[in-house]
Amino acid sequence: MADAASRLKSLAEQLLGVPLPVRIRAWDGSQAGPPDAPVLVVRNRRALRRLLFKPGELGLARAWVSGDLTVEGDLYSALALMSPLVWERGEDSRPLGRRLREPGVLAAAAELLKMAGPPIPPAPPREEVRRHRHLHTRRSDKQAISHHYDVGNDFYEIVLGPSMVYSCAYWEEAGTLESAQRDKLELVCRKLGLTAGQRLLDVGCGWGSMAIHAAREHGVHVVGVTLSQEQAAFARKRVAEQGLTDRVEIRVQDYRDVVDGPYDAISSIGMAEHVGAERYLEYATDLYALLKPGGRLLNHQIARRPQGDESAYRVDEFIDSYVFPDGELAPVGSTVTQLERAGFEVRDVESIREHYALTLRRWVARLEADWNRAVRLAGPGRARVWRLYMAASALAFETNRIGVNQVLAVRSPESGKSGLPLRTRTWN
Repeated sequence: MADAASRLKSLAEQLLGVPLPVRIRAWDGSQAGPPDAPVLVVRNRRALRRLLFKPGELGLARAWVSGDLTVEGDLYSALALMSPLVWERGEDSRPLGRRLREPGVLAAAAELLKMAGPPIPPAPPREEVRRHRHLHTRRSDKQAISHHYDVGNDFYEIVLGPSMVYSCAYWEEAGTLESAQRDKLELVCRKLGLTAGQRLLDVGCGWGSMAIHAAREHGVHVVGVTLSQEQAAFARKRVAEQGLTDRVEIRVQDYRDVVDGPYDAISSIGMAEHVGAERYLEYATDLYALLKPGGRLLNHQIARRPQGDESAYRVDEFIDSYVFPDGELAPVGSTVTQLERAGFEVRDVESIREHYALTLRRWVARLEADWNRAVRLAGPGRARVWRLYMAASALAFETNRIGVNQVLAVRSPESGKSGLPLRTRTWN
């Protein structure tokens, strides 16, 4: 009888209909597949049961998070090789349910089931979020934000570094992560045209980095709002240490409950992905109402590619279950349309897609360099979630499967005077 790895490789290729691009090492120590390829380590039979009971991305995610499945060698290379099989099957690929009727495929599935052991579905890893019955209510949004951000500030400091900025940095060729994040915050401030004495609302203020930078460098008064208790506590401590308590207020508050406008400017950096398509116009309308005439909004948001049939869009199962519960991505064109429907005049859209790939690779490197401490702080499952999520996202940005855009919009007054200079950018 063939060893476990050879059997797994053969069965996987029958089920997928293509050669397996990675090497497999099974629980019995056997190996099969291309000799120089990254190694997919199947640690036990439970990994097979996870894949059989949840075929596709969610089953793979559960096996990875639980530690039943791992990769030896370069994780980026492994993900790039596996991506066409898992995430990029395309509209013409046949679902496994239909392929099971093909000669030999049903037999391969039955053989895999036999190898997997007792036909009992393993419990999902504890890091998997419980689904909400109603999306994007105040309660469900608060729970989703807590799942993502209340992991522990010490863990996030390992990944993000001292700046504690959890969004795309803005890079120069020889820049560091810290300088690139500082440059991103300054870029946002310049686009908003901040001047001393103005009021800035920072929606989804995170650990307070934007609020602190704007108050310290531009002399503005900032209200930062977040739904995360841990973020707010950390941000308030940083504000006090910087001596900025007279200019920065950090609130645990839903943006929909902010009523003390008007503000001169609003920054929303990496927050709108949590809003959801059904609520996006409400989000845009609420921010429009909080701005004074002539006030500016800088909306920094991840975008996906548009689909031929937008109704077929489905949220990524791994990210929805383990990273950003209820998060949704929209094409940048949809975002611009919704902002303008709310009354904004969109004046500038800048794609900084490549910058996010560079940022994510730095975050992954930081996590891997301090892996043991990260595991102690957040647990092995959570650390695995973040390593996989950030590495896969870096590849998605690099290959233009997703992007990130800064959209500058103005609440232009009836006079039509936007207050922007005639030339807003200088191109090389």
